[in-house]
Amino acid sequence: MKAPPRLQTLVEEGLIDTVVRQLMSGKEAMVFVVRCGDETRCAKIYKEATHRSFRQAVDYTENRKVKNSRSARAMAKGSKFGRQEQEAAWQSAEVDALYRLAAAGVRVPRPFNFFDGVLLMELVTDAQGDAAPRLNDVAFTPAQALQHHATLIGEVVRMLCAGVVHGDLSEFNILLAHIPGEGDLPGVDEPVIIDLPQAVDAAGNNHAQRMLLRDVGNLRDFFGQFAPELRQTEYGPEIWSLYQAGLLSNETPLTGRFERSTADVDMQAVLREIDDARDEEAARRLRMATAV
Repeated sequence: MKAPPRLQTLVEEGLIDTVVRQLMSGKEAMVFVVRCGDETRCAKIYKEATHRSFRQAVDYTENRKVKNSRSARAMAKGSKFGRQEQEAAWQSAEVDALYRLAAAGVRVPRPFNFFDGVLLMELVTDAQGDAAPRLNDVAFTPAQALQHHATLIGEVVRMLCAGVVHGDLSEFNILLAHIPGEGDLPGVDEPVIIDLPQAVDAAGNNHAQRMLLRDVGNLRDFFGQFAPELRQTEYGPEIWSLYQAGLLSNETPLTGRFERSTADVDMQAVLREIDDARDEEAARRLRMATAV
């Protein structure tokens, strides 16, 4: 197909050879399948802030670092330059998170380049070599649901140990990739986590705990449709408690059980949590309505 204007620059720079087809158009970006030499990759074109439905909420951008003090001042003032810098910081957040998490061994698409607002990265595929489906488009047996849930809980832990909370993790932004077997061994399907522009710093963002609990809760609710016993688990509070205590590592055994403190309840904090949950449910319904 003819290269869209945003990809034409990458063609001219020799970063991609041809554009094969559009893969998807979501709330924050459009993704195209492209050819780079002998490899098939994908190119993610970020939409401008005025053309996407996902808001750059303060909860996500809190404590994000910027390159220099001039940019920080402009972003605080909300000037035209500041909005441009904020947009650039929003886009580069996913790039930074991908490199950071890939280095930590988290299952994410391998990034190759970021140029002029376009992220060039690995195309995650199924057993036939086509684009891998999202979890939302797949039905699982109870055994498969338990296996993939356990894998993703491990990935959440690995991300947290690398200092990152996804912030919007659900069945809509996890792909089911096929990993070929070696020799005579059969291949296996493994989840791959995508869409990280809203990733937050676990230690520097005051909302990180709430976001992690929501991420883990989304996994529980989705896989609990296929393996109902998962609905009784509380991996989120357990993981965060271990993290706060400095006891969490990639090898830490988890039980899915958590005993809450019997100390006096902060009713104002409870009311804030209720308001946050209401907002999150509205955002989730919006994601489902706009999912492709």
